[in-house]
Amino acid sequence: MNSPARKKTRTPEVTARELLAAQDQAAALFQEVAGSGMIRAGILESELNEAIADLARERYGVKRHWHRRVVRSGPNTLLTYYDRPPDRRIAEDDVVYLDFGPLFASWEADFGRTYVLGADARKHQLVADISAAFRRGKQLYLATPDLTTGALYDFVVAEAARGGWEFGAPTAGHLVGHFPHETSPGQDKRFSIKHGNEVRLREPDAHGDPRHWILEIHFVDRTRGYGGFLEELLTLGPA
Repeated sequence: MNSPARKKTRTPEVTARELLAAQDQAAALFQEVAGSGMIRAGILESELNEAIADLARERYGVKRHWHRRVVRSGPNTLLTYYDRPPDRRIAEDDVVYLDFGPLFASWEADFGRTYVLGADARKHQLVADISAAFRRGKQLYLATPDLTTGALYDFVVAEAARGGWEFGAPTAGHLVGHFPHETSPGQDKRFSIKHGNEVRLREPDAHGDPRHWILEIHFVDRTRGYGGFLEELLTLGPA
């Protein structure tokens, strides 16, 4: 855990460059997974999870993931990171989402994407809507110097409602950095994007350097029994 007294060893420029590089590698991993046919009906979520971890290790040198790897399918996509549902076999026409946190040279990536098996138009609309909500959230961040985490959370909740979805989680993101990233002892949610949190996204860390945040979008349709998830860097990368 980082603390205010920890000696500063990295410049903001190095941090930004390395976080973006880590995310680029995570995106390349996910692109390879999506194009490989690994996400398919008939396999267990746990089998897909292990197959992706094997690919990450063999092709990208990933030896460790800074948080638990998550694969969700069908009704399990309604659930959040903290839920631990029974292992499920992926079915035809399922929605599948991945949430992985691979470490690249001790730099944290946190990347999530949703995939649709089949041609259900509403499910494909879900993927489009979570992508649009992320983009609009990032645009809001770029245009609003004093934006708080609470205001951003409320914004993405409204984005869900606009598309006829429900926002599926009590938080919409968190800090990311060099492993292990900064935490706040005794204040587990201070560095979370959640309703009512007055922490400003551009508030610097104890060294006066910029903090970097992940934005998570989780839209669900509880009636139809599925949801979608997307996450990546909010504070770096293109709008």
